[in-house]
Amino acid sequence: MPAVLQAQVADIADGYRSTLVLNLITLCVSLLIIHINNEASTVNLIWFGCALAVVSARAYCMNALTRRGALISAPQTSLRILSVGALALGLVWATLPWTVPAFDPLGRHAALFLIMGGMAAGSVIKQIGYTPLALNYSIPILVSLVINLLTLWRATEVLIGACLCLMILVFIRRSIWAERMFVSSQVARHEATALADSLTRANSDILRQNSRLEALANRDTLTGLANRMFFHGRLAGDIARAAVVKEEVALLIFDVERFQSINDTLGHSAGDALLREIAARLSSIVEDGSLIARLGGDEFAVVVNGPEALERARAHAASVLEASRRPIHWHQRQAVVGLSVGLAAYPDHAENAEELLACADMALYDAKRGDRRQLREFDPDLRRNAERKRIIEQDLERAIDTGALGAWFQPQVDLMTRRITGFEALVRWQHPQLGFVSPPEIVNAARAVHLSEQLTARIAGDACLLARRLPKLGLADVTVALNVSPREFALYSVASMLQRVTTAHDVDPSALEIEITEEAILDPALADEQLKQLEQAGYKLAVDDFGMGHSSLAYLIGLKVDRLKIDRSFVRDVARSETNQKLISAMVSLGQSLSLEIVVEGVETPEDAAILARLGCSTAQGFLFARPMPPSALDPWIADHQPNTELKRKGKAKHLSVA
Repeated sequence: MPAVLQAQVADIADGYRSTLVLNLITLCVSLLIIHINNEASTVNLIWFGCALAVVSARAYCMNALTRRGALISAPQTSLRILSVGALALGLVWATLPWTVPAFDPLGRHAALFLIMGGMAAGSVIKQIGYTPLALNYSIPILVSLVINLLTLWRATEVLIGACLCLMILVFIRRSIWAERMFVSSQVARHEATALADSLTRANSDILRQNSRLEALANRDTLTGLANRMFFHGRLAGDIARAAVVKEEVALLIFDVERFQSINDTLGHSAGDALLREIAARLSSIVEDGSLIARLGGDEFAVVVNGPEALERARAHAASVLEASRRPIHWHQRQAVVGLSVGLAAYPDHAENAEELLACADMALYDAKRGDRRQLREFDPDLRRNAERKRIIEQDLERAIDTGALGAWFQPQVDLMTRRITGFEALVRWQHPQLGFVSPPEIVNAARAVHLSEQLTARIAGDACLLARRLPKLGLADVTVALNVSPREFALYSVASMLQRVTTAHDVDPSALEIEITEEAILDPALADEQLKQLEQAGYKLAVDDFGMGHSSLAYLIGLKVDRLKIDRSFVRDVARSETNQKLISAMVSLGQSLSLEIVVEGVETPEDAAILARLGCSTAQGFLFARPMPPSALDPWIADHQPNTELKRKGKAKHLSVA
């Protein structure tokens, strides 16, 4: 931690000058003692000169580091430099006994022995903030004394040397303990300062937000609840406080179901009255001081903080959902209004207010997408799914333009003869980062970024390329089916787009079959005109997923649909389901009475295929026959499964010529 390092440097710098002065005095005293003992020599003077040089160098380094501000900006480097200086001076002191002839530590040189031991002990006691510096100075001195004692091989000196060894160990342990205590105190001091600063910042933020919101009016004029502006400020403030005191903040977001229909049928005044009643009901249920806000439209939020915030938020949500089952009365009217709820919590799900709101929104969206009228708690998978959706939408246009996204084809075969009767174009995209992207994800992303027309045009183009190749493969009468999402009729002219694509590829419209799900047929205002145009242009029409909707028989007859595709849900395990067999038999009879060909999807076992053929189904597709495959894999598959194709004949002819 930089703050601790800076404190260690400051502790050393605080007594550095006095330490150097003390060393200088003791050096002079030591030299004087040697002189008094009539033992002074050139070696002693050299030793004294080296000591003065080291002391001067240490003083210079400290001044240089102080001038450059390195003690604060580079504390780690400063500590290393100061530790090296301490080691150098300690080594100089350690050489003192070897500059004195016949050094006798417990005899005539006891004064020098005491000075050296005192300097070593004083260093350990004084420099408690940074152990390496104190030990670098003291250990060489103490080791030198131990060696001089032990080499005399006298009992007294050996015992004193052994005690000194133990003292060295004690010094080391004491220094390490002292440094830990120093560091702990500095960390505690730093945390206390940071806590005070955080509280100050949090308090300042809250005061600033309150002043701002008061000026802009912090209440929703319709419901009297907090408005969106106040909500954002309060949420940010609660999270700032929770970060300091280590608590939770939970966010609930409520969405009113079918509110738009009430506005449309009863008027905006009725909608406003309903919102006021919902606000009153929320206020009567959430009574623990949690913030209740209207975020706008029919969306409300509750911010719960304090102890066990997440559990209290769950209890609030359960109570509100239970209360929503009771009718709401207003202006002599009543209605049962369902609510969907999303829940997210700090710090479990988010690190700040913006992320927490996004997480609660994702949970709410998941609740609305499911069974509604329920609580959904944020799950990390929701964020991953949202990120996956964002990447798909971001990269979709490039994939369409570059051909990374395209059509794979699944064959359709005659159940009796196994002759190939058609192919269905299915969108496929292997994303370099996400891997396989499912067709529903692709279609939804195209709708979100307004690329539905480009996407369908791309698949239609691939279908046209295959349609042009089929006659060369001996499949001149085989069509290629193309799926069109029902909602596309409201987005652009499907008929005009297909005309452009087929014209560009010089493909007769009769070579393509347009598969439309039943929901499109159920909305004549949306699809009628364009379906008529497709029919008149010569495209074959098929109703996909037949049996899953409620198609009008008169409308089917009027459109002159060519085929009905029975949904795979009726086909799965049909050999063991008598009910499904009866349903399929009824649909086959309907198709026969209307002169429509029946195609079954999802055939996976020979037993199912046999039953379907017995029930009168003529054409089928599914994994039993082939999985969807890229265009490059079609030629060999057709050669293996269509014996009479030109490709097969060419293969046989080549074999005969080689023979």
